Amino acid sequence: MAEEDIKQVLTEADCLHDKKEVEQALDRMAVAMTERLKDKNPLMLCVVTGGIIPMGHLITRLNFPLQLDYIHATRYQGDTSGGTLEWKVKPSIELKGRVVVLVDDVLDKGITLRELIKYCKDEQASEVYSTVLVEKLQQRPFDIKADFTGIETVDRYLFGYGMDYKTWLRNADGIYAVKGM
Repeated sequence: MAEEDIKQVLTEADCLHDKKEVEQALDRMAVAMTERLKDKNPLMLCVVTGGIIPMGHLITRLNFPLQLDYIHATRYQGDTSGGTLEWKVKPSIELKGRVVVLVDDVLDKGITLRELIKYCKDEQASEVYSTVLVEKLQQRPFDIKADFTGIETVDRYLFGYGMDYKTWLRNADGIYAVKGM
């Protein structure tokens, strides 16, 4: 993407949630997570790439013992619509007997999240929780809901705080919706 195309997308996008609103949502998530997980010594699994920014913001708000690792499975590969799930990296820490918390940027169709939860259960995690910064309000092909959600929003193509537009704009300091998508 050319630099002028990126600037145009950012200029024309609708800001659905500014930085202050997102930070408040992260604060609420951290309180709920602390209440539920403080005595569980969880393994926090960042769902790369989108989960990096939400994970970074969340873990500094969690004041209990935890371990970090990551998992990399994607359906988008830089596209604006999801395809088949591609596994890139599995966690290096054993999941057997562990309380696992998946941290991702967005719950869209739920296909990736469902597969990641299944993977953790197949690896014999004792409990699996899911955390998303943003949940799109939409019909899904199956019943799935995150255990911890920061913001619910309209079903549009979003970027910022980990979500990307064609691999760009993950670092935008708000939740934006692309015009016309």
